[in-house]
Amino acid sequence: MTAPAYSAISSYSRVQLLGLLQLRAKRTIAELCAATGLHANTVREHLHRLKEGGYIVSETEHRTTRGRPRVLYSAAGTGAVSSPVARRKAREAAHRGDLMRRVMPWAESGELPADALHQLDALTDDLVSGGFDPIVDEVELTVDLSPCKNAAAQAPHREALCAAHLGIMQSVLTEAGGPLSIGGMRASCDPSQCVVLLSRR
Repeated sequence: MTAPAYSAISSYSRVQLLGLLQLRAKRTIAELCAATGLHANTVREHLHRLKEGGYIVSETEHRTTRGRPRVLYSAAGTGAVSSPVARRKAREAAHRGDLMRRVMPWAESGELPADALHQLDALTDDLVSGGFDPIVDEVELTVDLSPCKNAAAQAPHREALCAAHLGIMQSVLTEAGGPLSIGGMRASCDPSQCVVLLSRR
């Protein structure tokens, strides 16, 4: 298993950047600086870490006029945008999951096809590497992340954090490929309660 990585949502500045890229693809560093008020070097560092984690991708702009082409950034798993890092991580998670199910066949519910199980493998891996302790219910199709480790630490930004985190989870499922997608969150008056609902095509 890979060593635990930083959480993509451990920094609100990183959440802001990721949220902007989830809303609209192909943004430049200058656009992201203007939208967040962050210095270009700070934005570059956050984008570098998000790209290393497989959450965003970059491409060089195709220009038909003179001037240096700009680098454009997009969130992975949205539209036609795919991250080779995220795909590799999903393959590795699926391989580990298949090995675990071979040695512990009683752990498999038998309800889900292999591609859906591989999506859950990738999602669980990503959540664990971000410091969460997910409880996945393959029958009810829920992922319980309670108590939410970000509820108290970044309470003023809860709405943005939740939106960005759901976007990350959807991206992981998309990159893994299969019938599962994020269906939303279970309503709760307790901000520490976080149960993500999955839907199946």
